[in-house]
Amino acid sequence: MAEFACLVLALFASILSYLNLHAAQASSWAVEHLAAGNRVTLAGWWSICVSLPLFVFLLLRGGWRHLLWARMLRKLAKLDLRLVATHPDGKGGLAFLGRYPNAYAIFVFGLSCGIASVVAKSLAHEDPSITMLSMVMSGWLAIVIGFFAYPLSAFTPPLLRLKEESLSLLAAQATQFCRSAERKTLGRNVFSDSANEPDTELSDPSKLYDATRKLSTILVDRSAVVPVAAAALIPFAVAGATKLPFKEVLSLVKKLLLL
Repeated sequence: MAEFACLVLALFASILSYLNLHAAQASSWAVEHLAAGNRVTLAGWWSICVSLPLFVFLLLRGGWRHLLWARMLRKLAKLDLRLVATHPDGKGGLAFLGRYPNAYAIFVFGLSCGIASVVAKSLAHEDPSITMLSMVMSGWLAIVIGFFAYPLSAFTPPLLRLKEESLSLLAAQATQFCRSAERKTLGRNVFSDSANEPDTELSDPSKLYDATRKLSTILVDRSAVVPVAAAALIPFAVAGATKLPFKEVLSLVKKLLLL
């Protein structure tokens, strides 16, 4: 049903495009403005019947699928997760989830191409600056990253709770372990010496404590963001390079990718 709805909306977009072309007041690649009425060109018919509905259908279907995936992730985050603060992936055992944006690189690239084409059309009638292009690219990059960060942000609260509770327990055990080692070395504790304090055999939690301190509570990382960010920025860079120096545009892309 969802894909059928996407198809209906795609056909509706084609109808709107046809009506807009017939109401156009100037000739273009898609329509010839004649005294007897507008006539759609072959390229215009291709846009109306093939490229536009296909683009809209794939865009809506991709967005719908990501919405379902995002809802599933946020529901998973509410389950009783078996997390461990000292997991070698540095994210409590959830690092694999943070790599999923890479699967959407082609989707982001196609969407960015469509938006960048509108930007290129507007730049053709203006005298743009690198500052304006930087604002556009930065805003679009923030939207793309937020698109993927939203479902993953649901895992930040449990990871924060895991880190805080683990550090608290490990700190308490470290105190007992160090006080026991101090008594064995000095014969007493320097502070709050008590004969009733038991000398239990405890493992040194120092390594676990250091590993827990390094636990990242944010699943989005550079390895997942850079491919998607590049797919989002390249079409805008191409559009900007048509009116601005290539070296300046390339430098801007590098700066945004390194943020």
